Formats: sequence, C-alpha cells, structure tokens
Amino acid sequence: MDLNKIYSSRRTRKNTEQEQSRSTYRRDYDRIIFSSAFRRLQNKTQVFPLPGSIFVHNRLTHSLEVSSAGRSLGAIAGEYIMSKYREDLTSQSREFYLHDLQDVIASACLCHDIGNPSFGHSGEDAIAEYFREKEQDNTFKNNFSDAHWADLTNFEGNANAIRCLTFKQSGKELGGLGLTYSTLASIIKYPCPSTAIDKSIIHRKKFGYLQADKDVFMEIVTETGMKMDSMAESSENHTNIYYRHPFVWLVEAADDICYNIIDLEDAHRLRIIDHNECVDVFLQLLKESDSNNIVQIEDRLSAIEDKNSQISYLRAKSISYLIYCTGELFKENMDKILSGTLNIALYDLIKKNNAALSYIGKFSVENIYNHRSVVEIENAGYNIMRELLQHFIPPILKPEYQRRKMEDKAVKLIPRQFLFDSESPYMKVLGVIDYIAGMTDNYAVDLYKRIKGIDMGMNSGSMSFSK
Repeated sequence: MDLNKIYSSRRTRKNTEQEQSRSTYRRDYDRIIFSSAFRRLQNKTQVFPLPGSIFVHNRLTHSLEVSSAGRSLGAIAGEYIMSKYREDLTSQSREFYLHDLQDVIASACLCHDIGNPSFGHSGEDAIAEYFREKEQDNTFKNNFSDAHWADLTNFEGNANAIRCLTFKQSGKELGGLGLTYSTLASIIKYPCPSTAIDKSIIHRKKFGYLQADKDVFMEIVTETGMKMDSMAESSENHTNIYYRHPFVWLVEAADDICYNIIDLEDAHRLRIIDHNECVDVFLQLLKESDSNNIVQIEDRLSAIEDKNSQISYLRAKSISYLIYCTGELFKENMDKILSGTLNIALYDLIKKNNAALSYIGKFSVENIYNHRSVVEIENAGYNIMRELLQHFIPPILKPEYQRRKMEDKAVKLIPRQFLFDSESPYMKVLGVIDYIAGMTDNYAVDLYKRIKGIDMGMNSGSMSFSK
C-alpha cells in the first residue's frame, strides 16, 4: 500500500465548508462527539450492569478512553512513518502523518463501538440468533437472497457501525455524519462481506459491511487505497475482500488494551474481585513488562492509602506500558501490515511474550465475564432484544393490507426514519434492526415492558426516539 494514498480528507457527504481553526480530521472527532448515536452509548452496557451509585464503564466512557489511547498510538505511528519513510512521502503526507494521523485514530476509536446494540455482545447474539432460528422456515427465509440472509444471521456491531455513520435514514441528511474516508477505513476490522467469513483469517473473522452498504464500503476502499486480498483477486467467484487498512491495527490495539485492563478496575470497584488479588494481577504484568522500574512502582503504590486509587495507579502504568509495546510492534511489523500478511492482532503479539497478559485474559473470563451479575444481564438483554424483534419484524414483512389490527399497531410504534415501506423485505428488516440496535439499555427495557403490558401510562421514554 502506498503511504501517500492510504488517507483521504474527502467525506461521505459533500462538504464545501472551509475552516482554519480546526483540521479536517479534527472535525470528524467533533461530529462524532455531538452525534446522538454517540451520546446513546452512555446508556449501553460495556460489561457490567449499570449499578447506579458505583461508577463503572459504559460504552461511552470506554470509547472516550480508547480514543485517548488511540491518539497516543497515532502520534507514535505518525512520527515513525514520518521518520522512516520521509523521502517517499509528499509534503502533504508528511504533514498528515506528523499532525493529523493521531486525530484520525482518535476519531475512529471514538466511534468503534457505535454500531453495537444494547446489552453488550448478548444484544448482537440475540439479533443473529433470531434469524438463525428461522433457518427452516422457508416462508420467512425466502424473503431474502443468500447474501442478505448471511448479513442477518451473522449480525455484527462492526459492520453496523459503518451503517450508523454513513446511512441516510428517511428524512435525514445524505451521507450520515459525513466523516472522512480515512476515519471510516480505520474502523473496518473485517473488510469483507458476510458471505466470506473465515475464522482462521484475521481480516475475515467477522464481516465489515452489510450488502445494503456495499457502495459506501467500496467508496472507502477506493479513496484510501485498500489492498484486495490476493485470494479474492484470483478467485473465479470474485468477492470484495480486502486486507485491513493499516490504521485499523492501531484502533484495534487501543480497544484491546483498554477493555482488558479497565475491566479489572471495574470488577475491583464492584468488589467482584479481592483488592489484594487485583493488585497482584497488575504487579505481575508490570514486573514482566517494566522490571527496571518495579521497585519505584511498588514504593509509589505503598504511599497510596485509598484502595481504588491504588488500582487506578496500576491501571495507568499498565496502559502506558502497553501503548509503548504496541507502538514498537507496529514499527516492527510495518511491512507486513502494509502488505496484508500480518495475521495476528498487535495486542496478541504482546501476549505471546508476556505470560501476565495471558493470565489476565483467563482470570477475567473466570472471575469477571462469568460473574452472576454479568450473566444475568446477558440473559435478560438477549430475551428483551429477541422479543422486540419478534414484535416488529413479522408485521413489517407483511403488506399493509394483510396486517392484522395489532400488527398494524406494532408498525405504528416504529419511528418514521426506520420505515422503508416501498423497499425490499431486506431493507424493511434492516430498518427495524436500525431501530432496535440503536436503543439504549433503558429504552429497550422500557419499550419491552410497555408492549408486554408490564408497565403502562405516559412517560418521557415512550414519547420519541431520536436516531
């Protein structure tokens, strides 16, 4: 890939504004921050149920922290590219890598989870499983082509992010948020369609765009010089499979670092794991990674009396070290990243040489992700999302004249921007998924209670939904 051609300041929405005080890429960051889709992340589960008086991370605070880590990684990578490839770069590219890349990575990190539905990964699973359960229902399944069916049965928050950021809803502005192609390319971890999923290949473990959004995906690919997968290029059954954009590796690493480390801090705050146990886990990581400074770290730790502050200090040191490691690995693997031959995440490369990180992963699965409070909300969220899909999708697939009275009433609950009456069954269903996937946890719970008759009466949550 040509370093002079892998970025673009062009946007999905034609933009004639000229502003000197903010760079093109800084405006991406601001547009995301002020968007309603980003604001709704404040009430979407990260891992733990939102407990009220005890602060834990939600999708919004997680995204802000990932963005902070990503900005640092972007600065490290930009300075390296400027230094190593200076003679190969145009003057415009030198400016971009030195000053703008960090803004691109920070913006991409900010919106990397924007397509995720409520209730964490159980929300994704609920949407995919709803359609998988209808695999033998030919009356239902025959509404969709094989490619469309693959989209629905493999529903993925990463692919949905591109849709959230670029799709024109009924009555809304063309081009979605109108972000630059550089920012959009940086969040496509799996640049392939749902029909090309292959768990053994890093850029095909999941999929990166819905068939409905194929055109905008191809615009991103073209504008940012993404390289086609050599296997796809030589295939008789040509499919749009590409290697990851180089910036994706930095966004993915920032996310991996933050959720692996910060989930421990949240579990400690909720007293799911013992304080001394949590300290030991962090110190094990730092001893392996920063042995020259471990005495200084332990001395500083002993001077902090508050237990939460002790964990916050260790969390900060751990993230700082992992950002440094990621930067070094990005430099070492730059050629493989540009050629598309790297097949392991940068965070996983660190884990290969750091037993403490592997231990943290196993520890988190055993003590955090399978904790009763987490499993309970996953079960509840799964059932709520499934019931909402069942309430809206069968009626939306029927012509208006065939709907029973209550089916017609169900459709009337769907906000206008999510209705595509004259479109194909696939687009009608995607409209419902857009509505449900965009809901906050509280909105989904409230709507579920109301349509089930568990809660009745007027309240602000039942009045409107803004996408």
